Amino acid sequence: MPTETTTAPATAPGSRVARRHGPAAAVLIAETRLFLREPGNLFWIFAFPSVLLVILGFIPAFKETQDDLGGRRVIDLYVPISILLAMITAAVQAMPPILTAYRERGILRRMSATPVRSSALLCAQILLHGAACLASALLVTTVGRIAYGVALPEHLPGYLLALLLAVGAALTLGSMICALSRTTKAATAFGTGAYLVMMFSAGVWLPVQTMPDALRRIVEITPFGAASQALEQAASGSWPGWIHLLVLALWTAALGSAAARLFRWQ
Repeated sequence: MPTETTTAPATAPGSRVARRHGPAAAVLIAETRLFLREPGNLFWIFAFPSVLLVILGFIPAFKETQDDLGGRRVIDLYVPISILLAMITAAVQAMPPILTAYRERGILRRMSATPVRSSALLCAQILLHGAACLASALLVTTVGRIAYGVALPEHLPGYLLALLLAVGAALTLGSMICALSRTTKAATAFGTGAYLVMMFSAGVWLPVQTMPDALRRIVEITPFGAASQALEQAASGSWPGWIHLLVLALWTAALGSAAARLFRWQ
């Protein structure tokens, strides 16, 4: 699973990078360097979803069209599911331990005595993990297309909107875990529990579209259940259901506002 970053951010206000680019940009540059030095996080967020898709493609039944899926194949459904897996991993397994470690070790408190705002660190982490999720989505889509002939999203604007809302919901969930966790161990425990629940709701073990009606209706009110449905609908050529987009937007707003109120820098 993703590994915790243990190196402190190089954000001294008098550094050459800070003077040249500004404090916030210096934080982003430093965090980017640290992020790229973590092969565990890079593998689980960027590479593993595509690896999982390739492995699932070896199951013959997954490559056969099914009437109850509207002529689609199970492997077609697993492209958006694999994309969501990257978001879940980044949001609840990778990001929370990093930020709680910074708080636990007093890094955020020391930053408050410099021109660098602690919020710049949070924004940098959200940008980095969001970018990693989008890069993983592009890789998964490419692998699905080349390896198994999965069609590209037919309704691209709707697909991109659902994708961005899903990233927002995922990262605000991660921010909420950071806000609730006082220690790195607590963040890891919260993250692991959320990871298992979110994997189920995203359809990793059983695609949402194949769930019994009662279970599917319950799952669709979760952020990743709604995201799975919205992405699949856009991939099939339809505009994502407004109810699914609304669920994603409401989760993003609710989790984001709660995390902002509860988050403590020390």
